[in-house]
Amino acid sequence: MGLDTKPLSTLHGRSSYKLEDFPVPSGREEMWRFTPLSRLRGLHDGTAKPSGEILVEVHPAPEVSVETVGRDDSRLGKAYVPTDRVSVQAFTSFEKATVITVPKEAVASKPTVVNLRGTGTGTAYGHIVVAVEPLAEAVVVLDHQGSAVYADNIEFVVGDGATLKVVSLQDWDDDAVHVSHHHAQLGKDATFKSFVVTLGGDLVRLSPSVAYTGRGGDADLSGIYFVDAGQHLEHRLLVDHNVPDCRSNVDYRGALQGDDAHAVWIGDVIIRVEATGTDTYELNRNLILTDGARADSVPNLEILTGEVAGAGHASASGRLDDEHTFYLQARGIPYDEARRLVVRGFFAQLIQKIEVEEIRDRVLTAVEAELAR
Repeated sequence: MGLDTKPLSTLHGRSSYKLEDFPVPSGREEMWRFTPLSRLRGLHDGTAKPSGEILVEVHPAPEVSVETVGRDDSRLGKAYVPTDRVSVQAFTSFEKATVITVPKEAVASKPTVVNLRGTGTGTAYGHIVVAVEPLAEAVVVLDHQGSAVYADNIEFVVGDGATLKVVSLQDWDDDAVHVSHHHAQLGKDATFKSFVVTLGGDLVRLSPSVAYTGRGGDADLSGIYFVDAGQHLEHRLLVDHNVPDCRSNVDYRGALQGDDAHAVWIGDVIIRVEATGTDTYELNRNLILTDGARADSVPNLEILTGEVAGAGHASASGRLDDEHTFYLQARGIPYDEARRLVVRGFFAQLIQKIEVEEIRDRVLTAVEAELAR
């Protein structure tokens, strides 16, 4: 049953810690219809048993504490209940979790970097909790590299008046499969800024979501992706406005090149009856650089109250503008360089939002490398 016959809010109504509550997807379900299930290597149907390892190395700021805990730690799953079969499979299969805590009123003096490295053997599951206590501030970088078949859940718990900025890089090897859920829970007057960069992997499917527990929460979700021949990169976002006077802004941009390059972007925003005063906007743009590439972009907005400060969405997918390249070529710039300049400008506004200079430079270099292929 599709969005034309079923309210958006009901599509996100199911949540459970029990695997049996989620049937094996067939690919006809709304949340799975764009995903090539045969390429998930068993993450969706229970055949992918834990048999590998993801090496997790955390380099914290001095003010930040890091713990490795077992499944029975009470902080795990406190802010997020799995909402699909892969998510609950990951939650029931991990052995150790990483908990990163920023103490109350602390201001981290440098980013906390979490390196996740795939070893290339077997299937692995993981869980991370980032807890920013009231009035604290921190920047966290999640850096994924190597080869892996990996599913995980990441919880961001942002306390009252706290600020958390996250950069997540998916820079996997060409054969990697990664399915991940990022869930942010925002307290009163909390600020959450997320920047996702997805470049590598055979199939990557990220599902960021945001929920609010107090008035004044502010979420900014940005991302870029560059899809090459044969890659499937999918981003499925949910912002659930269930508290009055909160804000959200979503801006994702992608470029695609090569045969069977496939990008999927789903943006779901729900403004519930009680969420008066909500201010939200979501935008997705895709730049198709060659024949044979495909972008599916579906922004969804469900408004259940008439008392909103603002609400809107937009989506656009298209080829390079011939006028832009002609303008540059008319001034003596070769076509290949003109093409690079246009794509660089397409991404530049978002990339400048990355506040960690080292990561920003790395992303710019990666985009240049993609264009040089």
